[in-house]
Amino acid sequence: MIEIDSEVGLSHPADRVWRALTEPELIARWFTEVEPVAGGHLLLYTAGLPGFDAAVDAEVTERREPELLELRCDEAGRRTRLTFTITPTAEGCRLSVREALEHGTWPAEQRARREECYQQALTGRLPAILDWLAFQQVDLRRDELGDTARLPVTAAIDDAPARRGRRLVLIAVLAAAVLAVGLTVWAVLPREPQPVAGSDPTPLPEPTVGTGATHPPRGAVSARPRPTTTTASARSTRSVAKPSRTPTALPPPAPGVTARYTTVSTRIFGYTGEVVVDNRGDVPVADWTVVVTLSKGGTVAGARGADWRQDGQTVTFTGPPVPAGGSQTFTFDVRDPDPRAKAPEGCTVGDEPCAGATATP
Repeated sequence: MIEIDSEVGLSHPADRVWRALTEPELIARWFTEVEPVAGGHLLLYTAGLPGFDAAVDAEVTERREPELLELRCDEAGRRTRLTFTITPTAEGCRLSVREALEHGTWPAEQRARREECYQQALTGRLPAILDWLAFQQVDLRRDELGDTARLPVTAAIDDAPARRGRRLVLIAVLAAAVLAVGLTVWAVLPREPQPVAGSDPTPLPEPTVGTGATHPPRGAVSARPRPTTTTASARSTRSVAKPSRTPTALPPPAPGVTARYTTVSTRIFGYTGEVVVDNRGDVPVADWTVVVTLSKGGTVAGARGADWRQDGQTVTFTGPPVPAGGSQTFTFDVRDPDPRAKAPEGCTVGDEPCAGATATP
């Protein structure tokens, strides 16, 4: 029996995930449009999805809320059994999707594309819709919350005398504060120099000598730079100008290796990116590394065609060898709290930027 298995961990409770699996308007947001038909069947408009040939006529055969949903599907004569299993976890729940072929055939390429379609929907669009649904539920239930979610309200009473007393005390406190600030400012203001008794208040003229040398006025002597300060500044300048060690440069990419980035799909809180690594050289490339810089708060939910490791906003992808004149493609799903983010901030292969990479707006 040929099967397709996909699984995703979700930070949402099982009942919310159950709604996303059973309410047609929610299913249409993360998978495809659904229409109820006669006889208790559902019509899934999957003809345009990768790995699907036609619309699917689905019948619910088992339903245990909120843990199990099983459908018997007919896709233009190909019959399958599609099972959704929800298992609670400490973080939320785990959703497993299995489709088993009961009648007909699946070409290997079509099966791979179908499995990728499920994986993208589960790791990209479904979490975004669950986040959106969570926000909607919180907003709709705002008036149902208890008193702990609201500001305390005190009963109104006639306390006019007490209010007048408090007002007088407040005015007195403010006046004292203003007076204290004024005294402080007055104390720190510079005072004008007072003339010495018996001295001539008229300033002396600047003396000149026959050599043409000019002496600074008496009041400017204090502005003369101190030798110790000048020496310290010179030492500081020399220490800054001292050459430092040259940092180790990143290794250059393998000769002839380039990369191209494309955003293949978007959603409310994230997107799916695709990178094609091209080897334009004459020899196979065994090792290559693509570094993608996400916007702040962005995380990779999954990748296909490459291994990946995330450290902060930086995600490093590595993958199988690329033959001479060939290419290697991988895709990755990004969750981003900013709905405007539809592409990473940067993409490089070695130290060369990827073609087509655009910064997040």
